[in-house]
Amino acid sequence: MKIVVLGGYGVFGSRLVRLLIRDGHDVVIAGRVIAQAQALAREVGAAPLQVDRQGDLTPLWAMAPDAVVDAAGPFHAYGADPYGFARACIARRVHYLDLADDADFCAGITALDAAARAAGVFVLSGVSSVPAISSAAVAALAEGAAEVDMISSAILPGNRAPRGRAVVESILHQAGRPMVVSMDGVPVPVRSWSRPARFDLGQGMVRRGWMIAVPDQRLFAGAFKARTVLFHAGLELALMNWGLALLSWLRLRVPVGLVLWAAKLLAPFGTNAGGMSVAVTARYRDGWQRRVWRIIVRDGEGPFIPGVAARAVLRDPSAIAPGARPAVAQVTLAAITEAMGDLAVTTERTCEEQTPLFIRQLGADFDKLPKAVQVAHQVYGPRRWSGRASVTRGASLLSRMIAAVFRFPRASDDIPVSVMMMPEQGGERWERQFGSQVFVSHLHQQGNVMTERFGPLTFTLGLHVADGQLHFPVRSGRWGPIPLPRFLLPQSVASEHETDGVFHFDVALKAPLTGALIVHYKGWLKAARDITTP
Repeated sequence: MKIVVLGGYGVFGSRLVRLLIRDGHDVVIAGRVIAQAQALAREVGAAPLQVDRQGDLTPLWAMAPDAVVDAAGPFHAYGADPYGFARACIARRVHYLDLADDADFCAGITALDAAARAAGVFVLSGVSSVPAISSAAVAALAEGAAEVDMISSAILPGNRAPRGRAVVESILHQAGRPMVVSMDGVPVPVRSWSRPARFDLGQGMVRRGWMIAVPDQRLFAGAFKARTVLFHAGLELALMNWGLALLSWLRLRVPVGLVLWAAKLLAPFGTNAGGMSVAVTARYRDGWQRRVWRIIVRDGEGPFIPGVAARAVLRDPSAIAPGARPAVAQVTLAAITEAMGDLAVTTERTCEEQTPLFIRQLGADFDKLPKAVQVAHQVYGPRRWSGRASVTRGASLLSRMIAAVFRFPRASDDIPVSVMMMPEQGGERWERQFGSQVFVSHLHQQGNVMTERFGPLTFTLGLHVADGQLHFPVRSGRWGPIPLPRFLLPQSVASEHETDGVFHFDVALKAPLTGALIVHYKGWLKAARDITTP
């Protein structure tokens, strides 16, 4: 095939060019800076072309390409007519692909579907790491699933991987912006580059990623009927990750050049190895499982990965039906793996049986709980609950100080309440919101007991079932690694029960030493996706 790669001398475009040359294609390296196109063309044996995607395209059509790949970007900045170039390709009956990772751009490409079908060409957006590769992995992992609960993906490059201006512009454009994520079937507003999580890429490589917007969150819930779709990205160096997180929180905008300078300054640190992880938690014939596909890329070959899906498509273009659409499950994971065969890549698939925390801890006693309480603790993926509560606060100085430290809710006769339960490294993260106030705790199983951590304080819970209710008394505690004497433990009377088929909670905490009330909150919760007043 004769293939024009627009932006073919960029970080990702140049790698795609090399892959296409290896496959025997006739490649044209196109872009506005002819000197860069010429330099790479001489090196790899391609043809250079000076062209501006927003200008006169006559020189491009003179090349008579079979397909054009837009690897330029940043796609969020394509102006008032973002699909003008794709439409021009359709008018010439030339197949079009792009490496877009911008959710709006990728999802909107369907506006060209009728025209592409009429012309008999395919127009694919997001033929890159996301959503093309990530969706290929999800399709393979979800095969045979009766229901898909959660899809969670992450891309975590090595620090020494080169970064082009377009990539940096895309990251900075996102940082701090609001985005919407599907969690438990409910659209949830989230700030981009927030909510960090740890990811195990295998071979001892564990890195942290932050939630950002990609096409996956927009497209996968519908494509795979998933209740939750999450995506994280991260840089290898903590300094750069937390710096972006701070920019996100402050919603500051910094010059792209300054970030590129900082990245160059830190280039000697870290490694040239990175990876990608795609996980699917679903119910299969044999029960609930978490299936993971992950790759590690070494020798600085990470920038080749965004071009792998386009390589796979162009190896067999006849397999792609005419029309315009995001590149969701357009190529198989087998084809993706084959297209990475000459790169320094190792892949791995794992499968783990999934048993929620409370079922593991309670064992046979879990079945003694009423249905509504059981359902509340079947946390295979994020679970969102909403309802109403009343809150009573203690009046003593000590009670008020403790309540302030733990961010317990203010007093109210009737206040909206929501709870997010999220699986987390074998445990669960609970985020409770009363009105505008949020407080968070982390629950884990340690040996034969359950613990709940609030910041530096960790409490051991005597979790048990009695009289059809679930009880959470505090048995012991520690500050970091230091055990707390019993007289410093708070007194806890906490339970969950069912009334008229609805989940109810009742939690009362009293101060150590004095026994004075700290906070007492009680109310009801229902699944947020079908909330109604009981």
